[in-house]
Amino acid sequence: MPSPQAPYPSPDSAEPEPAGSPRPAATGPGPDIFVFGLDSFHYDQLRTIREPAGARFHELLSYEESVHTERFPVPEMLARSEQVLRHFAGTVDGIITYWDFPTSTFVPILRERLGQPGPSLEAVLKLEHKYWARCEQRAVVPELIPPFAAVDPFAADPAADLTVPYPFWIKPIKAHSSHLGFLVRNETELDHALEKIRAGLHRFAQPFNEILAHADLPPHIAPIDGDHCIVEGLISQGHQCTLEGYVHGGRTVVYGVVDSFRQRRHRSSFQRYQYPSRLPRRVQARMIRAARKVMERTGYDEGPFNMEFYWSRAHDRLRLLEVNARCSKSHSPLFHFVDGASHFQVPVCLSLGRDPAFPHREGGHRLAAKFMPRLFTDGTVTRVPGPAERAALRARFPEALLRVHVEEGQRLSHLRFQDSYSYEIADLFLGADHQKALLARYHEAMDLLGFRIDHRAPVFA
Repeated sequence: MPSPQAPYPSPDSAEPEPAGSPRPAATGPGPDIFVFGLDSFHYDQLRTIREPAGARFHELLSYEESVHTERFPVPEMLARSEQVLRHFAGTVDGIITYWDFPTSTFVPILRERLGQPGPSLEAVLKLEHKYWARCEQRAVVPELIPPFAAVDPFAADPAADLTVPYPFWIKPIKAHSSHLGFLVRNETELDHALEKIRAGLHRFAQPFNEILAHADLPPHIAPIDGDHCIVEGLISQGHQCTLEGYVHGGRTVVYGVVDSFRQRRHRSSFQRYQYPSRLPRRVQARMIRAARKVMERTGYDEGPFNMEFYWSRAHDRLRLLEVNARCSKSHSPLFHFVDGASHFQVPVCLSLGRDPAFPHREGGHRLAAKFMPRLFTDGTVTRVPGPAERAALRARFPEALLRVHVEEGQRLSHLRFQDSYSYEIADLFLGADHQKALLARYHEAMDLLGFRIDHRAPVFA
């Protein structure tokens, strides 16, 4: 990967490559944007944006340093990032991330140090600190919030002061991808969940506490650090969807709504994301009104966000799940397929203090999805798609993008950052003109790719 002082190379000698593989791109005279964990897959998505013209993208900490690592040494990572930025030969025009913690909290710290526009660290934490976020949301949309409470999993009797009745979800104050999140229906399940949480909590708790040390925390939040969990009443019923939006000049804009389809045990595992949403317009309008209230309450400005909701058709009831201080990398190709540009255009433009002016329905497909093939029992990977299978996929579905998360010989239980109930083996992005064709394309694509896992049951779902 190129050094931070140079953008990705020009395509003078580029050869055809499989879907989702690295592809170089032309440089331009535009602004220089630094991106945490920049890899070739997401760089290809950045190439599709229309504004700003000629933007050049530079790696700010590698993917291995900032995302795919066993530990997050926050002081060293921040120092290294600032060193790269301050020693850049040109002008650092913008800093962005599409990853979760810790880079989502690095961006506001670095922007403040360099005098660049963007949300404050406190505003970001009001979205991403799970307990603080619920407190802020309860103040403006209490009807959308489940009962919740903070819990110290290391206390002598963590359940002693619990005010949320069974069943409930318990999860760390800071993690991602449903890591260490458990549905708890009784005391026995709570004991099991707490045992797992205590064993794995430190991986995110320590770096999150180091981030909290940079923030000005109110008295009711300061004691609830990364070594705590949040307990919440159940809201995961009905149709789940995500609003993708941004705040610019104090104005909250939602430019897309993406449906989330879950499956299997406790409906805890994602099957696919699909865009655009099929929810009724009136329901989408209610979610947008709620989003505006939440974002105004937090003081978040000049930044992207996504906000997840559940809507129960039977009761016409809306619930707010969570908010993230970034746009979703998982949704990026979907916007490209349908609207004509990756929504990475949003954080890039906002990092420059510009309105994103995002296109609408100018892509080559009427709908698109990210499929997440997964298994629900452990097994060993015996075959993954090779060059021939990738070429067949590209020939049959030219728009397809594939990311494989497993290797031959790998045990599924050794995968990182999985939810508590399943193993995701790949991401597959596809477009289509109608729902039936989209699902048919997925099943045909999986047959072409030919994954094989020993001792698996059930097969792909």
